[in-house]
Amino acid sequence: MARSTPAIDAVAAWRQIAARDANADGSYVYAVRTTGIYCRPSCPSRRPAQQNVVLYATVTQAEQAGYRACKRCQPQAAQHPQASVLEAACRFLCERVDAQPTLAQTARAAGMSPFALQRLFRCVLGLSPRQFYAEQRRQRFRHALDQPAKGRGLVQASVTDAIYAAGYSSPSRVYPQVQSSLGMTPAQYRAQGARQSIRYATAPCVLGYILVAATKRGLCSVALGDSPDQLAAQLQQEFAQAEIAQDTTGLAPALQQVLSHLSQHPRSVELPLDIRATAFQQRVWQALRQIPRGQTVSYAQLAASLGQPRATRAVARACAQNPIALLTPCHRVVGSDGRLSGYRWGVERKKLLLDAEKI
Repeated sequence: MARSTPAIDAVAAWRQIAARDANADGSYVYAVRTTGIYCRPSCPSRRPAQQNVVLYATVTQAEQAGYRACKRCQPQAAQHPQASVLEAACRFLCERVDAQPTLAQTARAAGMSPFALQRLFRCVLGLSPRQFYAEQRRQRFRHALDQPAKGRGLVQASVTDAIYAAGYSSPSRVYPQVQSSLGMTPAQYRAQGARQSIRYATAPCVLGYILVAATKRGLCSVALGDSPDQLAAQLQQEFAQAEIAQDTTGLAPALQQVLSHLSQHPRSVELPLDIRATAFQQRVWQALRQIPRGQTVSYAQLAASLGQPRATRAVARACAQNPIALLTPCHRVVGSDGRLSGYRWGVERKKLLLDAEKI
């Protein structure tokens, strides 16, 4: 095979292309140097010679390299034909708090076989349904930790309450699973990062300045602003009890990955997001990540897609509380009349982002 982007396994991709595997659609496209055309992996056309194939992570990359879309498989159309199935399965897992569903139960809710659902999750999300459910439960635990302690109980008592509220059967099952995603102990997390070290880096970008901050376990903030000092002050306010220090060199790779989302070549690499979210916010933010680049939806449409058409205001509030700029694209949500209503990092930046994505 001629070449591919680093995020794509060229050997596995060629096997999928040779098998016309529809589950690989949306993960990448392949272009043929001798014809100047790019296709979906499942394209029914005649297979090209392997040495003439070039892999691209996105349709935009293929077109900027000079290739044109195949008229037979139409790769420029929706990249995930099974997106609705995946969304149904994710929603089913998000709503199950008391006990973890089996793979068979999740597959039945999504209307497909367990084997096919497992492959779809790994292909699109890069994790299994079990891992997705575990992350949702960790998010519920974070949210429960954010709630004030009942009465005059100690912090430890509120941590215990949070364990059971999140759906864990006992404390012994929690600590090995959640501390790596929190980047700190549950008590420290509840205390706004007390005794926790957070590193951050800033850089200029087309929207002003961007900040990324991380614990040892993953990103805890991505924000946009007018100056590095402003962004650093906001970070200090958010994690008031943490030790915060600048680390431009150490966070350079993460910063570059986030900056890539401002270009026409967004990478498929998933960054670890150490963020606080309620279960509803998480559903809204997951839905935001499904809005295709270059498109917008209204707050009412987003609420309806979550099965809660009367929750328009709650959806707008969740968008406003999104702490991860760009990676969770709340800028793609507009008013019902198409107007660019509020944006946490400024309406002008929202307009610039949408204009850039429509090119």
